[in-house]
Amino acid sequence: MKKTALLTILVITLSCFIATAQKQNKKMKKVLFVVTSHDQLGNTGEKTGFWTEEFAAPYYALADKGIQIDIATPLGGQPPIDPKSADPASATEDTKRFDTDTALLAKLKNTKKLSEVSPSDYDAVFYPGGHGPLWDLAEDSTSSDLIATFYTQNKPIAFVCHAPAALKNVKVNGDFLVKGKKVTGFTNSEEAAVGLTNIVPFLVEDMLQKNGGSYSKAGDWQSYAVEDGLLITGQNPASSKLVAEKLLAQLNAKK
Repeated sequence: MKKTALLTILVITLSCFIATAQKQNKKMKKVLFVVTSHDQLGNTGEKTGFWTEEFAAPYYALADKGIQIDIATPLGGQPPIDPKSADPASATEDTKRFDTDTALLAKLKNTKKLSEVSPSDYDAVFYPGGHGPLWDLAEDSTSSDLIATFYTQNKPIAFVCHAPAALKNVKVNGDFLVKGKKVTGFTNSEEAAVGLTNIVPFLVEDMLQKNGGSYSKAGDWQSYAVEDGLLITGQNPASSKLVAEKLLAQLNAKK
């Protein structure tokens, strides 16, 4: 009799534990990171890709708070890293952590193919920058459709530095998504400072204004991000963590 009672107690305890774990798992938020697959800096013969800080800082800012993160690229597999972002002069605590994070580096080698992911599986989407997105994500219809779907599903969409380039052809109800919205992104003066004004296919600041965005900026290389409803944009690498913090706040506000 005592054994039966003890067994009953154990079963009930285990059931409660499983139910609690399942409930917590359901509450765990999930974010999709969309990263460039493009590695050529125009016709310069130099390499480009994503900028390490703009990936690492938001990744850790979200992951350390319990957010689950999947990574997707247009081509799948290993995305190219801009070699200049690996320069010790550009190092931050987040990039140093990234450099020795074997689990994350292995995850990057096996990114999902963008065409095979569904917005319904995620609570938000985040685009890190680097010059790569100016060539592929800006013109990728799969990416444009995915952004529009996240937005119409009332889910946050976040971009930093050159990543707002991915908004170039995104439309909702026939209008550019950025039309009439507060936005920021890599400035014309910052592009001039890195000597790539005549190399890039377009300037992020000009494109956002042309598409009707209410563009604003801080001084070059200063941390700056703006939020307009579900749309979050950051100006440059220094703005990466600020964008992630704004995204995290929106995720935490959603039940």
